Parts: sequence; structure tokens; C-alpha cells
Amino acid sequence: MSDFDYDLIIIGSGPSGRSAAIQAGKLQHRVLVIDRHDRLGGVSVHTGTIPSKTLRETVLNLSGWRERSFYGRSYRVKDQIRAEDLKARLHMTLDHEVDVLEHQFNRNHVDTLSGLAKFIGPHEVEVATDSGDTTRLTAAKFLIATGTKTYRPNYVPFNGKTVVDGDDFLEMAEIPRSLVVIGAGVIGVEYATMFSALDVRVTLIEPRETFLDFIDTRLIHEFTHQIRENGVDLRLGSAVEKIEDAGSHVEVTLENGRHVRAEMLLFAAGRMGATSALNLEAVGIETDHRNRINVDRKTYQTSVPHIYATGDVIGHPSLASTSLQQGRVAACHALDTPTLPESPWYPYGIYSVPEMSTCGMSEEELQERGIPYEVGVARFRETSRGHIMGLEHGMLKMLFSLKTRRVLGVQIVGEGATELIHIAQAVLNLKGTVDYFVQNTFNYPTLAEAYKIAGLDAFNRMPIPDEFKVRKKPAAKKKAKSA
Repeated sequence: MSDFDYDLIIIGSGPSGRSAAIQAGKLQHRVLVIDRHDRLGGVSVHTGTIPSKTLRETVLNLSGWRERSFYGRSYRVKDQIRAEDLKARLHMTLDHEVDVLEHQFNRNHVDTLSGLAKFIGPHEVEVATDSGDTTRLTAAKFLIATGTKTYRPNYVPFNGKTVVDGDDFLEMAEIPRSLVVIGAGVIGVEYATMFSALDVRVTLIEPRETFLDFIDTRLIHEFTHQIRENGVDLRLGSAVEKIEDAGSHVEVTLENGRHVRAEMLLFAAGRMGATSALNLEAVGIETDHRNRINVDRKTYQTSVPHIYATGDVIGHPSLASTSLQQGRVAACHALDTPTLPESPWYPYGIYSVPEMSTCGMSEEELQERGIPYEVGVARFRETSRGHIMGLEHGMLKMLFSLKTRRVLGVQIVGEGATELIHIAQAVLNLKGTVDYFVQNTFNYPTLAEAYKIAGLDAFNRMPIPDEFKVRKKPAAKKKAKSA
């Protein structure tokens, strides 16, 4: 590797690029991170994960959402909530994230360079900086961690103010009184439910008959009921025919002939891999119809063995959490360092209002595989902590194998779902059974107690194992009386 400028060059500083760089630095290799923006962090920090979750927390706090069951639907911490109120906390959080990341890179001797990188050979990239200069750098190994960018079809009249994508949405000048969201994927659902909590009239449009199909159907039914009760007008099964920017409002015409009018439209139907500027043709790497890169899912090598790719740019599951793991594994493999493999079960979190989180298999997957199972369900209102918090909704559902009694999947909808799921993740990866939840004591009062309730719900309907059955001692034979 001494023949090159660096041992590893990473293009992109999002979660996977960040973890790969720090891992390479800790292994005392020469590593460089190239990012097209002058501030590190990638989409995750500036327009994706961190901003949307910060916005959600701000909305719930200022609107008094969590206290409304006690003090009424009109209760607010702040009487008038403005766009500036939402942005203030957002910018503070982002500045802190960038500061932490820069400190981590400095501490681990990771070099950084701001500019747009493209391949000009198997082991060489050219970087164009904002000042107009270009520089060429070589490396033994490369990691592509450029993430994704918003999908902007031609039929949508984007103007950055009333017709926006997910990036523009964070820069709104005023909170609209009505909002149309096109695309009921993770991003669309999160923003639609967030602004519904601000009492904005929200219409969520999805061309398909269903949405979030990777989530357990029963959980989606529970979630759908809650968001409709919260005021989201969910329109499924009809595609958008036309979008008109009328100045004072945006008019959306659906294929079924219905019209929707709102002050603002958010288009959130998909994202594209940010690979078009990389000149991947120069190294022989192909992309799919969404500009994403195919990799070996164990090593994260592309079709060119010394070039790796991780994070959203490789597609599903497109989570910041899994991207962090992928970057670490890819860096270790690239630098010939043994490491622990990724765990088979990881949690999926959707930061909507209410939250949803799952780990393991859904009920539909078990039915497709023909696995005999039992279901345990707990409602948050059944827990004392739920009463204290004023929770009227929320559900935890667990699936267990009838043959082995092992936990097969857990689905949660409601307050704290993305935190609670980690108990399920641990038990799943340790091959735990329903007996774990029955035998163990949970803090009281907590929402985690729902695991015990759901475990008992399933346990009481499952066959009793032979080792649990009480065996009666055979009766002693009576001695015959002597004549």
C-alpha cells in the first residue's frame, strides 16, 4: 500500500463513510474522506436522519402532543409555533453533530477534503474543489459511501417554496395550514404525521393500495387507524395525474378524478443513488435503474474487488444504523483485519407519530414459510406506565415458534417503540424463547413491562413443555396381609 497516497479513500462522510474512516484510523492506516460539501456528515446529518428526527422531537415538545390526553387537544406548550421555532433546535443539533464528527476524525488522524470526486482509473480519483482547483489522489482501496439524493420527476413543478422535495422542506419559510404529501414511504409517512401533530391539515397520497409493505399487516392496520384519528387524510390506490402550482395553492388531480388542494406539496416518492458524478464507467462498475450499486452483502465489495460500497447507495435497508455497521465491516475487510460479522436480526425504526419499530419476521413471513407460531399482544394502556403517560394507543406484538418456543419477531407501534425494540433484538439474536419474558422481572412501572404481558399472553395459549409438567409419583403397593 505504500505505493499509493492513501491506504483507503472514502467518498462520502455519512454514517457508513464515517464508521469506515474511524475504523481505518484506529487500525493506524492512512485514510482520506472526500465529501462534496464543506461540512461533514452527509445526507444523514444535513437533510435526512438527524434533521427529520430533530424536527419530530421539536414538534412533539412545542405542540404539547404527549400531554393532550390529560389537558385536551388544544393544549400547547407554545401558543403560536412558527417555522423559525422548528429550525432553531434543528440548527443547534446539526452544528453539534458536525462538531462531534470533526473531533472524531481529528482524534483518529483521518484526513478530509471538500470537493467532488470522480474515478479516472482503477486506483485514482480526481477531486474538483469549490475554488475550481483539481487534484489527483491514489489509493490501494476505495469505499463509495455517497448515499442518495431526492428523486425529482419532470411532471412535478418544483419551485422550492410551495412544491418541494425532502431537502427543500426543511427550509420552509412558514408552516403551511394544509399540506399534501405524495409518497407513503418512510419519509412521506414521517413528515405527514409530524405536521398532523401541529394541527396542519395533511393529505397523504400513495398510488399503491398498500404502504410500508415490509411492516407486519396488523401493525399497519393499527397505525392507519391512529393516524386517521389524528387527522391524516390517507388516499391509497390512485396515482397522481397532474400537479398544478396555482400560486396561492397547489392543485393535485388524481387518476380517479378526485382533486386535492393545499398550501404546500411535499414530493417524497423515492430516492436515487448519488453515483452519477463518480464516473463509475472508468472502473467498470454498473448501477441499477435507481443508480444504486450491487455489492457482496458479506464483504461489501463491488464487482471491482478493491472498490467497496456501503450505506444507502447499495439500497435496502437504507438505515443509518445498518450503514454504520456496513462501513465498519467493509473497512476491516479492505484492510485485511478480522472482525465480528453483523448480527442477523437488526431493528427497523420509523419515526412517525406514533413511532413504529420491528425486528425479526412478520406474521405474513411466518405464514409464507409454513412455520407454526403463536402470537402474544400487549396494549400500552394495559401498563401502569401507559396510564401515567396518558397513552390511549400503542401495541406490542410478539411471535413465537410453537416447535422451539423461540422468539421469531416483534412489532411495536406507539410511544418509545424505537427504544423498546432493542430488548427484542437482544433476545432474538441470543435465540431466546417465550420463557424468558415469563421468568424475568421488568421494572415497574415501565412500558417495557409490555414484553411480560405479551409473553404471558402467548405462554398461556401454548402447549406446556414436558419438563414443566408435574409428574405424579406412582402409588406405593400395599403389602398383602399374612394369613
